[in-house]
Amino acid sequence: MNRSVIRYILGYVLKIESILLLPSCLVALIYHEQAGWYHLLTAILCGILGILLTLKKPQSFVFYLKEGSVATALSWIVMSLFGALPFWLSGEIPSFTNALFETISGFTTTGASILSDVEALSYCNLFWRSFTHWIGGMGVLVFLLAIVPLSGGSQINLMRAESPGPSVGKLVPKSKSTARLLYLIYLGMTIIEILFLLAGGMNLFESLTISFGTAGTGGFGIVNSSIGGYSPYVQWVVAIFMILFGVNFNAYYYIIYRKWKKALSMEEVRTYFIIIILAVGIIFLNIVNTTNSALDALRHASFQVATLITSTGYSTVDFNLWSQTAKTVLVLLMFVGACAGSTGGGIKVSRIIILVKTIKKELTSYIHPKSIQKIKIDGKPVEHDVVRATNVYFVTFMIVFAVSVFVISFDGKDLVTNFTAVLATINNMGPGLEGVGPTQNFGAFSGISKYVLMFDMIAGRLELFPLLILFHPAIWKELFTRHKITAKGK
Repeated sequence: MNRSVIRYILGYVLKIESILLLPSCLVALIYHEQAGWYHLLTAILCGILGILLTLKKPQSFVFYLKEGSVATALSWIVMSLFGALPFWLSGEIPSFTNALFETISGFTTTGASILSDVEALSYCNLFWRSFTHWIGGMGVLVFLLAIVPLSGGSQINLMRAESPGPSVGKLVPKSKSTARLLYLIYLGMTIIEILFLLAGGMNLFESLTISFGTAGTGGFGIVNSSIGGYSPYVQWVVAIFMILFGVNFNAYYYIIYRKWKKALSMEEVRTYFIIIILAVGIIFLNIVNTTNSALDALRHASFQVATLITSTGYSTVDFNLWSQTAKTVLVLLMFVGACAGSTGGGIKVSRIIILVKTIKKELTSYIHPKSIQKIKIDGKPVEHDVVRATNVYFVTFMIVFAVSVFVISFDGKDLVTNFTAVLATINNMGPGLEGVGPTQNFGAFSGISKYVLMFDMIAGRLELFPLLILFHPAIWKELFTRHKITAKGK
């Protein structure tokens, strides 16, 4: 285990976080808020610790998926612990557990909140709360790869540990160039949304915070009504951009470089849009008689489908009051999620495709035992390792899901609340149904349940295994056992 490179990465993550805390200090300065001093204090603390951890460079920068997973999981935990300090130190979220829950929900782009009155927060804390979505949307380690001079050809292991989806590859030959390209696309789309929202009459603060939540598919609102109090134009803009940020970013790469055929032939993206259209159609037919007009019904159906399939968590209406059919469709969308390689959560459309094709392959083998079939996506065979990893992921997902529901059931809440609370956190969705519906929050859960849900949020954001690996005894044995690092990184 290359412990020195893990320490070095953690140090850089803290230095990056110290810089990322500065915009909220500027917001505090603009609005003359005392809470900004706590953001500045936290930034200084992160900066000092980051410098201390990076003073000594590692002997070897070579690291494998094991180190990449450990570094990623620890980075997200450390980043969340320090990110919670401004909320807690300012006294605006007096409980550190609640402050940590809110911060983890932000960084993991979940959008689940413990706050009953979000408007009571200062502007700088509201900004930081929404900014954590944007930071976590693409991933802080992807950002680190774009700017930090790591060498050794092992950077792809950090991207694989942090990026959502069954597999991660390079868009261009170098991982650093891939990371920069991803962030340029991410930043460009965010700026475009900000401009559209400004054109709709939003002020700059609202446009920034709402766009951060949309880009990261997080969903923290800055008013208690989420997006419900804004104009239909704003709601349509947010809905469209939520869907766009749920698309596999490889498609945007192909479009930018005019590889139209490849962009249009992506099976996952086509399936993603088909699911959205079908879901909107079903919900529209279910709610059209309960709204003022068909156009309102289409807008609310489209918005709620967009917010839940992409795991964003914004809302325009209390969909907990909709019919059982409409709510069932929304719950199914929570499981499916967005595309791999996007900022969205969930199991991912690509995994659903692989699982369905695996079932079809098995059924065919029963009918034609001697037939040899390969699972293909976009006309290319899917490697056996990817199929195996998808199956293992799904089984692991269901085990973690079931255990989490069981543990939080001791709080005495109803099954729908518990079921959708875990579903909303492990899939980084935000709102659930009943006690955690769009007009409710997670504040009523006990401390133990909140830590279970925090675990689910990080596990879901990191695709389970980078966090679960921390619970393997062999990892801790390697971390605390001194040994010489060879050229092979052993």
